[in-house]
Amino acid sequence: MKPQEISVILTEKFGARILESQPEAMNPWSAVEATAILDVCRFMRTEDSLCMDHLELLGGVDYKDRIEIVYILYSMKHYHRYTMKCRLPRENPSIPSVESIWGVANWHEREAFDMFGVVFEGHSDLRRILCPDDWEGYPLRKDYRPPKIYRGMPV
Repeated sequence: MKPQEISVILTEKFGARILESQPEAMNPWSAVEATAILDVCRFMRTEDSLCMDHLELLGGVDYKDRIEIVYILYSMKHYHRYTMKCRLPRENPSIPSVESIWGVANWHEREAFDMFGVVFEGHSDLRRILCPDDWEGYPLRKDYRPPKIYRGMPV
């Protein structure tokens, strides 16, 4: 299926909860309201014409005015790829977990939590995965300042 067709299907199904779409982009994408991401992803996984059965990537991006969570989805049945984006506030970013749709999201969401401070509501085990449990701050955020000392050692 062509990205333009995917964009039309999403807009018809979810209306204003699809905030913006760029199906002509090099990596075609749609921006989704954060509160709708679970419904949209479940639809993309279960709708036979889409069958996005593989979560290739879930990652964070820090812009000066927001944090974005990016989902790159792929259909092994239909061989098409589409990207979903959710824009979150920099202060206390939070979004529903998609772990119930793609089990691999468990690790991706933990990494985004660890590096960007995004809370994934409903995640089964949301804790740091790369940094020590007592690490302060989120290393991939633009406003991050690393500590000079950690556990008595220079960083």
